[in-house]
Amino acid sequence: MNKEFFTRNRANLLKRIKDNSILVLFSGEAPQKSADEDYSFTPNRNFYYLTGVNREKTILMITKIDDKVSQTLFIEKADPVVEKWVGKRMTVEEAKEASGIDNIKLLDGFESVLGRYILSYDVKRLYLDLESRGWDSVPTRANLFARTVFEKYPQIKIKNIYHDICNLRVIKGEEEIVEIKKAIEITYEGIKSLMNNARPGMLEYQIEANFDYVLKCSGVTDYAFKTIAASGVNGTVLHYSKNNANTQDGDLILFDLGAQWKYYNADISRTFPVNGKFTERQKEIYNIVLKAMEDTMAVIKPGVPFSKLNEATKLSLAESLKKIGLINEDSELSKYYYHGVSHYLGLDTHDVGDGNTELKSGMVLTVEPGLYIEEEKIGIRIEDDVLVTESGYENLSKDIIKTVEDIEQFMNR
Repeated sequence: MNKEFFTRNRANLLKRIKDNSILVLFSGEAPQKSADEDYSFTPNRNFYYLTGVNREKTILMITKIDDKVSQTLFIEKADPVVEKWVGKRMTVEEAKEASGIDNIKLLDGFESVLGRYILSYDVKRLYLDLESRGWDSVPTRANLFARTVFEKYPQIKIKNIYHDICNLRVIKGEEEIVEIKKAIEITYEGIKSLMNNARPGMLEYQIEANFDYVLKCSGVTDYAFKTIAASGVNGTVLHYSKNNANTQDGDLILFDLGAQWKYYNADISRTFPVNGKFTERQKEIYNIVLKAMEDTMAVIKPGVPFSKLNEATKLSLAESLKKIGLINEDSELSKYYYHGVSHYLGLDTHDVGDGNTELKSGMVLTVEPGLYIEEEKIGIRIEDDVLVTESGYENLSKDIIKTVEDIEQFMNR
């Protein structure tokens, strides 16, 4: 990813910012885990999308005063003593090269610079990323900063820029597609390693370890999400993540997993028999799920309502299950299929975007039908990552094997 990408993102956002305004965004900070240990740091994704900077305690400030734009990045001051313990801090040149911003200042001068702007100009608005996941969410740095600004400068209106940035993120640039494809490619290598090394009697996490090894060897530093490795009846629990059960001969194992590459994510699900051979019943249910995936993908094109995808999935699954006598009415499907078929994918695994809209070229989304028959200990989910194109769609993960025949051939060769 080059600095031109991030410069373009800021230019697009500036079109949504009114004159006589200031935008402030924070990169974030790793919270304390326990004692003197912190959780691993990962940058706020909206901040990263606009700067390309992945360092803690960094601040982006953009001013738009009398239609003149100024962009400043505030970074931590070099500290030779601290750097002996945790490594070098970002230099001015590194900040410029990553972000495309030439005006780099030290973090400890942020408040005074902001205060001078407010004193010198008729600043009417302060834009902040005020994302909040719920009433009980822990306040973010931006939330706390908004309170301080309101107390000090009550004449300034606080505006939430979160949704404007998210709307930009929904449509992926060519550079982003490259990174997502790379994440998918590494994920596939990990899946092949899982299939190659799976044997009945192994613990779920022992099979999972083959995926972990491939990702580490490929230079991946984080996962798209915590891997689901669910064998037997565990596969009927959507977010099962203990991954500590013994696999049995005849079990299916459902893997929902993904590599993260340069903060862009893959999200893939594959289900396969631990012993390399589907039973006839497993094959029957698996092919119903695979058909639902194909039927769902067939409706993907610009202009189609996002909700239409899940409708197509449910219609396909219900028709197939009625044919084999598992259900009699469409309304009974919810016993065996109880989640949506798609979500957006990008800098977040469940990426930002409105689910009550129409598909547009440049969107990346998942297609993940499933069936979960607890009484038969069968849990099957198949998931691919898809790019909406001008004429339809491109399956970005099409090379990852998923037919019964291909899986059995691969595992038994």
